[in-house]
Amino acid sequence: MQFLKILFWIVLTVLVVLFADANWVSVEVKLWGGLIADAKLPILLFMVFLLGLLPTLIIYRAKMWALRRRIEPLERNAATPVAIPATPVPPEEARLATDTKVWPPA
Repeated sequence: MQFLKILFWIVLTVLVVLFADANWVSVEVKLWGGLIADAKLPILLFMVFLLGLLPTLIIYRAKMWALRRRIEPLERNAATPVAIPATPVPPEEARLATDTKVWPPA
């Protein structure tokens, strides 16, 4: 399975490098106030990808952190053994349990 993961990442890396090499052109990005920025297309695409990924990743990590904070005390409480006090047996039940008479009476 580890081999397939490594193979997948190698193939993905090769495809990204081939795409970047084929599309290494300058692109003009018009900004506010008449500013124009020149950027290479693969770098611009990578920046836009990160712009979309980072907020989602931050929200995901924050939710996992909050859930972990809620679950850890429950796991700690479940791991500690709870001593259950023994209930005393009423005297009548104790006598019946040790009775040697045959049941039902003849």
